[in-house]
Amino acid sequence: MGSSRDYRKIQSSEHFSTSNDVALNDAFSILGEIVDAIEQVEQFSQQGESSHGTGN
Repeated sequence: MGSSRDYRKIQSSEHFSTSNDVALNDAFSILGEIVDAIEQVEQFSQQGESSHGTGN
């Protein structure tokens, strides 16, 4: 994410400091982990649904 155009625009701002950079990098990392976890839960849920089927 650090190479994205929006992130580079934020970094080039006069209001951006090194302490912001560390916090922003941490936030991006955490958000990336959350997205990965959500995708894993969705995959697990879909696998569970397909294995149960509708055997009525």
